[in-house]
Amino acid sequence: MSKPLAKLIAGAAVLAATLLPGCVGYRLGSMLPPDIKLVHVPTFINKTFEPQLELETTRFALQEFQRDGSLKLASAEEADAVLEVRLTDYRLLPLQYVANRPHAAQEYRITLYASIIMTRKSDGKIIAEYPRCYGEGTFPVVGDLSSSKRTGLPKAAKDLAHDIVQKVTEVW
Repeated sequence: MSKPLAKLIAGAAVLAATLLPGCVGYRLGSMLPPDIKLVHVPTFINKTFEPQLELETTRFALQEFQRDGSLKLASAEEADAVLEVRLTDYRLLPLQYVANRPHAAQEYRITLYASIIMTRKSDGKIIAEYPRCYGEGTFPVVGDLSSSKRTGLPKAAKDLAHDIVQKVTEVW
């Protein structure tokens, strides 16, 4: 074997020995416990003053669980765990105002806050708990504010759903 090739092989071995130990605890894919494969997600509990918020946010969370694929959705009877989500706050913040009309906003941000508790059905043990998940979405005001909010809510609900699923599947 030539001297440059031997140096290259030795250098690669030293590099591998240096870098690989850092990967020992790393796992690809979900960090879920092996006994949690099926989750039941009941309709979210709405503790805000914004009506009907629980319907849109629950729908987006179910879609996000299906998209993620780490957990399969199941009925309450078949599930390994139950995820309870409480919508705790709904905020509407003006972002941009109409020129020459300092009290007329033309763009808003909706921010949704939730708390989550995931409980193992077999023993009732809490396996994931986050007091603060959130999602947000912005929207322009076109016409009246009530109608315009309907364009921003799906963005905020989708962002909240992503945060919830990420926290649940990466908690372990």
